[in-house]
Amino acid sequence: MMHSVDEDAETLARAIGARVKQERRAREWTLDQLATHAGVSRRMVVNVEHGTANPSVGTLLRLSQALSVGLPSLVEPPVSRTTKLTRAGDGAVLWTGDSGGRGILVAGTHPPDVVELWEWTLAAGERHESEAHAAGTRELLHVQEGAITVEVDGQDHEVGTGDALTFHGDMRHSYANPHDEPARFSLTVFEPGVGTTHRTETPDA
Repeated sequence: MMHSVDEDAETLARAIGARVKQERRAREWTLDQLATHAGVSRRMVVNVEHGTANPSVGTLLRLSQALSVGLPSLVEPPVSRTTKLTRAGDGAVLWTGDSGGRGILVAGTHPPDVVELWEWTLAAGERHESEAHAAGTRELLHVQEGAITVEVDGQDHEVGTGDALTFHGDMRHSYANPHDEPARFSLTVFEPGVGTTHRTETPDA
């Protein structure tokens, strides 16, 4: 039976909400305490736990860091196996562009040193903005099809088919496709020491 994109998104939102609530309760934190540790609003925590929010990747990263579980663990139930196979089409779609582009988390490791493997597609004209991640985060990007512009700390980098780029993810960055053809790239994100520090800033959520 095929599921619609909306149904898959709702299922994922509910799963994330249940995991956030489980981890928060395991730490005996109130909603306010989690909100403070993650640097998001209490309302956002409530909406995420109820599965009614469509949180940004940045918000999910903040919550996963605060709960010391890492983003890969937040979007799927814990597994005891030493290997995990993610079939094509089964990754967690955590970003959807206005023209159909997608950011899919396809694999990841457990904390404290978390590695995330993403599959990204950007339709013509699409752009994804990312806030600075936790200190020490590094990103490795490899373009399979098309070409994109990666902006890191205000500097543009043109990355074409077959090209690779390594950069610091702990500063503001973005991925954009200014061309007429879609682009596809893989992205590996390394986040060392997940959960060892807590954010103190309180951005709008």
